[in-house]
Amino acid sequence: MIDFTRKSHYGFDDFVEVVRLLRSPEGCPWDRVQTHQSIRRNFLEEVYECCEALDTDDAALMQEELGDVLMQVIFHAGIEEDRGRFNLDDICDGAVKKLVFRHPNVFGPKTEQTWDDMKALEKGQKTCAATLDAVARSLPALWRAEKLVKKAEKAGFQWPQEAPAAEKLQEAVSELSQAVEDSSNIEEKLGDVLFSAVCVAAGTGADPEMALHSACETFITRFAAMEQAAEAQGRSLETYSLAEQLALWQDTKHKLRNLGQTDY
Repeated sequence: MIDFTRKSHYGFDDFVEVVRLLRSPEGCPWDRVQTHQSIRRNFLEEVYECCEALDTDDAALMQEELGDVLMQVIFHAGIEEDRGRFNLDDICDGAVKKLVFRHPNVFGPKTEQTWDDMKALEKGQKTCAATLDAVARSLPALWRAEKLVKKAEKAGFQWPQEAPAAEKLQEAVSELSQAVEDSSNIEEKLGDVLFSAVCVAAGTGADPEMALHSACETFITRFAAMEQAAEAQGRSLETYSLAEQLALWQDTKHKLRNLGQTDY
């Protein structure tokens, strides 16, 4: 057992020390062998769980999940410190310098340049294409598409109004339908539909991520109502024919709409 002094309250330095102990030769065998890639998914999951806590405004859950995210940062920093490339202090140093540089309106010298201008200057991005290429490819595709469209808009590349973007979406849907019929280029045409939908969202000010999340919630609500309706008839959905399922779906849709549920 590691010699560890328990306290009634722990601070940041204690947090760092506990992670160091877990990764030490005398620590946890699992923690000791982890790499950036082996816990990459864990990092993503912790961030998403933290976002859910933020969305629900649950203070206790928020505190817990922010701790889990911070643990991931400390863990990854520990891996790099062992490799001799950087440590937590280097992370803090770089983050502080970035914030000061990007806020000349607060820290000086005064400038007319925007946050995006300062960011591009900092990263040596001299063209819009360079800023587009810098958008993280690890982002969820819908989110990445939104950022690409918005950055292109800042360079003046945008539809003059919502209608042309919606027309391009209809055109993309038609091409997808033809691709499905031909069993050819389906993935490419589906991508065009999704990207065109993001362009419509940008033109109307809608958040495509939130729109899809809302659609998911509506789908869950409606599907649950379908199962309940089938159960009330003494059946399971698996026993319904496709035509019966579609009819039940429409019936459920109308009933939920009458109850004030958002349409899907």
